[in-house]
Amino acid sequence: MEYIQVTKENLEKEHICCAISNNKDAQVASKKAWLAKRFEEGLVFLKSTERGKCFIEYIPAEYAWNPIEAEGYMYIDCLWVSGSFKGHGYSTELLNACIKDSKEKGKRGLCILATAKKKPFLADPKFLKYKGFSVCDEADNGVQLWYLPFTPGEGEPRFKECAKHPRIEEKGYVLYYTHQCPFNAKYVPSIEAAAAERGIPFKAIRLQTRREAQCAPTPVTTYALFYDGEYVTNEQMNEKKFLKLVEKSKEDEG
Repeated sequence: MEYIQVTKENLEKEHICCAISNNKDAQVASKKAWLAKRFEEGLVFLKSTERGKCFIEYIPAEYAWNPIEAEGYMYIDCLWVSGSFKGHGYSTELLNACIKDSKEKGKRGLCILATAKKKPFLADPKFLKYKGFSVCDEADNGVQLWYLPFTPGEGEPRFKECAKHPRIEEKGYVLYYTHQCPFNAKYVPSIEAAAAERGIPFKAIRLQTRREAQCAPTPVTTYALFYDGEYVTNEQMNEKKFLKLVEKSKEDEG
């Protein structure tokens, strides 16, 4: 497989694997705008030269949009290989490229989010364990921080206290999200409209700065949905999925 690194110079002409469409689409524009501001902070976006979801995105942990304490580590935002690209060792190739680059930059190791059992939009724990990662912290909602130190005895990354116990005071549905995930620019407005039309209490809070994201009440900041203060899911939803979730909640309460 051939790979290419997306940079500030080629950002406009290269497709973004997690949002394969033209630059006029909201999801593509939002993701590229978010990336453009991260490159100077050390973000790396390495992807297949072929169109499809086969890429890795990582950044020095100090600049990660997540409430973690992992000084000297590299944080992997996303490692995504799907469709016809699966089963060919591309995940290993991308991870190895990240490891090599991180070591050359003097990093202490890597860290990434996952759960004990694979969940959508989070890393596969079986793959991480196979590659030598282990769990170094876990929040009450089951989201775990995994790490791969490059030398024995390195300090373990940790969640900030604000993320250890994901819960908020507000009632109704409250969504924390960022434009790091391109799907949000498309689906969040449609959910807002659907909720307003049906009288469903819904509030979307877009985290617009790194500081806001690093102080969020949840380990996953790309998408974190709460209901009556309790954490619900990190899975991005379209209008249909959201309304189905609302109906199920009503049935459970009834």
